[in-house]
Amino acid sequence: MLYDWGLLILTGFFALIGFALNGRLKSVFSKYSKVPLLTGLTGREVGEKMLREHGVYDVKITCIEGSLTDHYNPLTKTVNLSPSVYNGSNISAAAVAAHECGHAVQHAESYAPLRLRSALVPAVNFGTKAMNFVFIGMIVLAFSYNIWQQALVVIIIGQALISLFSIVTLPVEFDASQRALLWLNRSNITDYEGQQKAAKALKWAASTYVVAAIAAITTLLYYVLRYTSD
Repeated sequence: MLYDWGLLILTGFFALIGFALNGRLKSVFSKYSKVPLLTGLTGREVGEKMLREHGVYDVKITCIEGSLTDHYNPLTKTVNLSPSVYNGSNISAAAVAAHECGHAVQHAESYAPLRLRSALVPAVNFGTKAMNFVFIGMIVLAFSYNIWQQALVVIIIGQALISLFSIVTLPVEFDASQRALLWLNRSNITDYEGQQKAAKALKWAASTYVVAAIAAITTLLYYVLRYTSD
């Protein structure tokens, strides 16, 4: 079967790690959201200042619903910040806003890993849909051994695309955080202690991407072993 005990245990293991990391991330951001920014700038103002100082004038900063929903959309050229970040004047808000604007600066400078990640999106979406189709087929239909092998090939290709996307995401996220921290320090947005707190917050955020990449690669290896052993 496509879903046997080994895969269920593997999925559960990484789900627990992801849950723990997400909880820790929320705790850190909540803690540093209580540390006021000495400059008094809101997340939106921090983002606008960073974009201006990097010569980026065609990106709009918007406020979206949710918590930890902050992201940069390269298609619409918008930095989308959650209300607590958009309106917040604290270390967490400044760190997140600067990080997301770091992606906008990457886009403006045609940062290679970001371009590669964007190029992979259509293939990853197609691969994910193909995998879901196979999963549904495995549940609804009684696949023979030969069809099972063919289905597993589709799963491996789809999971390989997801793994590649996860790997490429790492330098994109690390670089955005590095740009954010360097700029926050250079522009005197944060003092020494504030800089350390901002770095810690972004480190925990980055750890979620690392775990996601490890989970994707491990799952891919599992499927490959299943294919070669059957």
